[in-house]
Amino acid sequence: MKKIGILTSGGDCAGLNAVIRAVTLSAIQKYGWTVCGIHQGTHGLMRRPVDAVKLDLSFCTGNLLRQGGTVLGTTNKGDPFAYPLADGTVKDLSEEVIEGYRLLKLDALIGIGGDGSQDILRRLAQQGGMNLVAIPKTIDDDLSHTEHSIGFMTATNVATEALDRLQPTAASHDRVMILEVMGRDAGHIALASGIAGGADIILIPEIPYQMEKIAHKIKTLRQSGRNFALMVVSEAVGTESGEKSKIIDLEGRSRYGGISHYLANRVTELTGAETRFTVLGHVQRGGQPIFQDRVLASAFGTHAVDLIAQGKFDRMVAWQNRQVVDVPIQQAIAGYQAVDVNGSLVKTARALGICFGDENF
Repeated sequence: MKKIGILTSGGDCAGLNAVIRAVTLSAIQKYGWTVCGIHQGTHGLMRRPVDAVKLDLSFCTGNLLRQGGTVLGTTNKGDPFAYPLADGTVKDLSEEVIEGYRLLKLDALIGIGGDGSQDILRRLAQQGGMNLVAIPKTIDDDLSHTEHSIGFMTATNVATEALDRLQPTAASHDRVMILEVMGRDAGHIALASGIAGGADIILIPEIPYQMEKIAHKIKTLRQSGRNFALMVVSEAVGTESGEKSKIIDLEGRSRYGGISHYLANRVTELTGAETRFTVLGHVQRGGQPIFQDRVLASAFGTHAVDLIAQGKFDRMVAWQNRQVVDVPIQQAIAGYQAVDVNGSLVKTARALGICFGDENF
């Protein structure tokens, strides 16, 4: 009998619990294994006693499939190779994580995370001889070698619904409405939701823009008889000069923030239009996963268990050409999947008359 562990790492998103459910059901029902859920990612493996719980069939209710976030908890800080201590110094606690894996007597570990989490988990696995299988999770959808990652489609659906709600109020008040969405360094959410939500302007970090072109688009809409405009912008978009808009949070960390405020002021300055902005933020991460993320999570979870049964480790589950495959983790995290500026979705948006701020319409 095998005993496998599962943990979630990095930012939360919709679909994580569906993965945990799929892994548990498949491991127990198909192979008769024991499944151990580890709390708070690698932090749970560092604690003594190890912070983990046995997962059984009674745990896998239908509600788990529908529930957002992660019941195991997660963390996006505290790199075990440079763990921050109270006195401001850092310490390498990687061996404590590895020891936690051994204390649980695990035969393999399934890690659900983005590129940063997978890089850390792979380094730990290489150092400690841990059998690791990875599942891609990121609303940014920027991991290479997989067409989609857990959480992206729900996040995009939330952004699309936000545009649906902003349109009537924009029309009612003769306004330009700007929606700022997440996207650490990639514009996938902004691009997909902008097309689906009928945006007039989409700004993504992959395409430099000029405010004069945006102003021209808004004025053209007015001349055509339209009294409003919708703009969606990725948080990673910078100013016209390319400078990123960032803020320092209470923990002293730098993060994106303020680009929609900047754009609103510039739009009003150049067009005279009353402009409002909405920052969607973490609303995109929460809530129930839509059916695509539930199906993808189920396929990923069961395939990860099959990889363990086959003795195939250091692999990441991926979605390619409408089927589940697996690729080396190193390949997946070495590359980066930005928006293809010459790809089908950008061409589709341009054909629909959507402005990217790089040309007149």
